[in-house]
Amino acid sequence: MADTKREVERKYEGPLAGGDPALPDLTRVPGVSGVLDKGVADLDATYYDTADQRLAAASLTLRRRTGGDDAGWHLKLPVSEGVRDEIRAPLSDTVPPSLSALVRSRVREAALVPVVRLRSARDVRHLVDASGALLAEVSVDHVRAERLSGGTGVAEWTEIEVELADDGDPAFLDKVEKKLRKAGLTRSSSKSKLAKALADTDAETDADADSAQVEDAGRAGQKKSAGRKKPADTAPRTAGDHVLAYLRTQRDAIIELDPAVRRDLHDSVHSMRVATRRMRSAFRSYGKVLDRAVTDPIGEELKWLAGELGVGRDQEVLAERLTEALDGLPEALLTGPVRDRLRSWSQARGEGSRRHVIAVLDGSRYLGLLAALDAAVDDPPLLNAAAGDPAKVITKAVRKDFAKVSALVDEALGLAPGADRDLAMHEARKKAKRTRYAAEAAVPALGGPAAGLVKSMKSLQSLLGDHQDGVMARETLRDLAGRAHEAGESAFTYGVLYGREERRAAEAEAALPGVWEPIRGGGGI
Repeated sequence: MADTKREVERKYEGPLAGGDPALPDLTRVPGVSGVLDKGVADLDATYYDTADQRLAAASLTLRRRTGGDDAGWHLKLPVSEGVRDEIRAPLSDTVPPSLSALVRSRVREAALVPVVRLRSARDVRHLVDASGALLAEVSVDHVRAERLSGGTGVAEWTEIEVELADDGDPAFLDKVEKKLRKAGLTRSSSKSKLAKALADTDAETDADADSAQVEDAGRAGQKKSAGRKKPADTAPRTAGDHVLAYLRTQRDAIIELDPAVRRDLHDSVHSMRVATRRMRSAFRSYGKVLDRAVTDPIGEELKWLAGELGVGRDQEVLAERLTEALDGLPEALLTGPVRDRLRSWSQARGEGSRRHVIAVLDGSRYLGLLAALDAAVDDPPLLNAAAGDPAKVITKAVRKDFAKVSALVDEALGLAPGADRDLAMHEARKKAKRTRYAAEAAVPALGGPAAGLVKSMKSLQSLLGDHQDGVMARETLRDLAGRAHEAGESAFTYGVLYGREERRAAEAEAALPGVWEPIRGGGGI
């Protein structure tokens, strides 16, 4: 079993008074009533990575550590600057499957091998308040690093680490830092012990060059390309540059969201699904920039992945909508075990969909898709228009998408309420979403007009999306009512909710002209 701990810490380096590794007097830090000496712990950690350091490139660390009070396997995933989620698993001889799965989108088929061994003598202090509650742990770490693969040599250094107590106020770290800076300490130039060890133990390059290599190589976890990746500091100039920048962002998002989806973090499935849709839409919208003979098959695989992810997401949206609707009903309109049936339906489908999504992410088809995305971004099938003026090429593509939305909305408005109009509004919604994504990619090149179209399409998409959610809700209510009837339960409440969904759909249809006319009048971009 793996468990997770949110880690908020800062690292410091620099000369201490007289070369003595003793800490300055931290009892003078505001809020600190005592500094407790917790002794010295001997830690022995072996860090694992691929031969080309894909985990290090993404600021991920995977280690097996003995000593201290948390011996075992630790995987650290970056959350924000100075904040990481540390996922732990019991000590074993091999990498636990629960952790190897979380790095699969970056490691792919490559082996995880020992790359660095760090042995540390950790002198620990606890900063406590007047009640004796822990505020932060401060340690002086004397580190010896030994390179195990990908380089040679050893390195030694001393650093100060300050880790915030669980659920502590991050502002407290600022107070500690102020005291440490007065003692001559500065923030560490390396993001982690592993990053410093990799830089200082590589015999082939100097520390600065190696650190830059580790930072730049394979940021999305794919294998290092042979000079094909666009430098991050090069501003897009051509239409192809702009489209590829957008695609690269979506590719990276898919890879980075993989562990979050596996951990079932809030909104992670939805976010990954959106990234797949954005990428597929960009392939189709910018078919004059990238050869669709190459990108269409990848787009079909993205559609497959979005569909697999949607099994859980669509159910989640429906469950939230119906639960909210139930909460808004007067008690007099609640008959039978409606809440229990809805809860059982939601939980059963939710658990099944989660297992399904994990199986998809563990499958070879998904790995094949990731490889195809890397190839499309790092060695893109550019057409002649890719070298063209962004203002012309991108504007033409976005206008083409906008024209399709316009035709579909007009078609929906011309139909009588019913199944045909529902379908037409659903198709308009999909095209509005595609136009929105095309406009998102266009913002860096076209500025305000593209940003305005993104906002307009988002409003239209929201209205049409609520309407489609209502269509799905009515289908679900009809199904639940049938099950309730077969079980001898009252179906009255389901009928009430169904009627309210019908009224909500009618209101959305009535509001559509008012939302659409100003957008059409603006003419897109």
